[in-house]
Amino acid sequence: MMTLDTIRKPVTAELEAFDEFVAEQFTAEGELLSNMLRYALSSRGKGIRPLLVMLSAAMNASVKGASRGRRVSLAAMLVEMIHVASLIHDDVIDESDTRRGRPSVNARWQSHRAVILGDYILARNMAVGLQSGQFDLVTHICGAMAALCEGEVLQGECADKHTMTRQTYLDIIYKKTASLIGVCASAGALAVGAPRERVSLMRRFGEALGMAFQIQDDLLDYTRDAHTGKPANNDLREGKITLPLLAVLDRADEGRREDLLARLARCHEDEEAVEYLRRTVENEGGLRFASEVMHSYVSRAVDMLSEYEPSPYRSSLVNLCTYVVERDR
Repeated sequence: MMTLDTIRKPVTAELEAFDEFVAEQFTAEGELLSNMLRYALSSRGKGIRPLLVMLSAAMNASVKGASRGRRVSLAAMLVEMIHVASLIHDDVIDESDTRRGRPSVNARWQSHRAVILGDYILARNMAVGLQSGQFDLVTHICGAMAALCEGEVLQGECADKHTMTRQTYLDIIYKKTASLIGVCASAGALAVGAPRERVSLMRRFGEALGMAFQIQDDLLDYTRDAHTGKPANNDLREGKITLPLLAVLDRADEGRREDLLARLARCHEDEEAVEYLRRTVENEGGLRFASEVMHSYVSRAVDMLSEYEPSPYRSSLVNLCTYVVERDR
């Protein structure tokens, strides 16, 4: 199985410089805020977004070593901190008690403080970006924040009304996940002065990869032995219709669809309904269909990389696509 350690090897020095850069920029006054900030940043997870920035920068750099500059670290910081803040806010919205196997910020310090911490991270992120004078990077990256908010609101509305369609689902995951991952890839290229067409190509690559990444997340939610740090079938308990269930609903007649949606409405308090829907999705091809869609996005992403000459960075990006498919967390 492909590992992130293998994928990171060509940009180990860049990632170390990035970690130092973040530590320099993200400090806070006051013991409580400092503790909360330290806790949130210590559980940033797999670091796929800064990794993608670094690999894209290194692959697109015309001068060797350009990807190790502070401009690239700044680009990686801007996208990663938007992601970190969004996760803190997501846990408040979803009332989640855990994040990656640890208590969430809202579980440790209550929701109102978690919201303030997320806001602080976003504000500090913008302040560092603007003070750097790298306005092209700040403008390029920060537009993704609006898309994240739009996706969250749309997902909540569809969960409340059970009005999810396949196109709406794809729109949601594009806004909530793929748009920011696309910006990661394009920001890396932009940070090293790549031509406009390469910046655009890397954005499309990242968006395809991001779509696959989110679909795999939705598949893992149905997998009992996944190591996601959250209970299996959490999406069902929250009333979310993701692609595996949507595939079954799309093939059901009206009566069957109404029955499945009625069971979904009870999932927050009825474990039998959760298990029934899990079995239904598995037995009626929902997981298989979603997996096929995920693989189509990954294939699209890999094809785009053929525009580049072979290099350790291109190989790592291809391996990152493999990792997205194979991961169990």
